Amino acid sequence: MMDPVSLGVIAASSLAGVGAASIAGLKAWNGWLELKRMELTHECGDRSLPPASGRIEMADLKERIRKLEAIAAGIDM
Repeated sequence: MMDPVSLGVIAASSLAGVGAASIAGLKAWNGWLELKRMELTHECGDRSLPPASGRIEMADLKERIRKLEAIAAGIDM
């Protein structure tokens, strides 16, 4: 059986470790929230046109939809 002093030291160091990990986790969480907040409020120069990669992806998706509709209608492409 352990004496009360060593049991108290182990309990106090465990509590200090959990407290330090909690503080580090909270600081990381706040940093991540700040990053997401900056991403949401970041203004791009020209909002009228999507980036070129977005337009390419959109054209690719439209082509895939056409192919799926043709398959559903029974037309071979």
